[in-house]
Amino acid sequence: MNVKQKSVMFAATGCFVGNISFAPGTLGSMMGLPLCFLLSKIAWEAALLLTILFIFFSIKIAQEAESILNAKDPGCIVIDEIAGIMVTFIGLPFNMIHVVLGFAIFRVIDITKPYPIRSLEKKLTGGTGIVMDDVAAGVYSNILLRVVSFFCLQFNH
Repeated sequence: MNVKQKSVMFAATGCFVGNISFAPGTLGSMMGLPLCFLLSKIAWEAALLLTILFIFFSIKIAQEAESILNAKDPGCIVIDEIAGIMVTFIGLPFNMIHVVLGFAIFRVIDITKPYPIRSLEKKLTGGTGIVMDDVAAGVYSNILLRVVSFFCLQFNH
């Protein structure tokens, strides 16, 4: 592997945590939490723009990693989980309650892939297919986390 390929694999595997055989998607999602924290410190519009740029970067990296590994959507690629968890927390407070709930919600949705997420994964190919199902899971998670937060805040007052 040359330097470019090693760099691609470093990014695609979330600093190589995707190479850990136990729960690589969960570990990859955890790797996204520091980015979510940083994004929570800037205006949500800027955070959204940076997240969108990260999604495009992730698609390119996932595509190249899939090619390097010569495998369709290999489990070691976790940059998609990082993108998905970033979407989960866009525009939401980054505190312990939101992080724990959001992380759990995202993992459940990413694993179960409710309609139409599973069909996205099947219809889209390459890096786009790898990343966009996690982005969709992030959108679902963001909405669900907002609903849960709203009702929890309503009943706590």
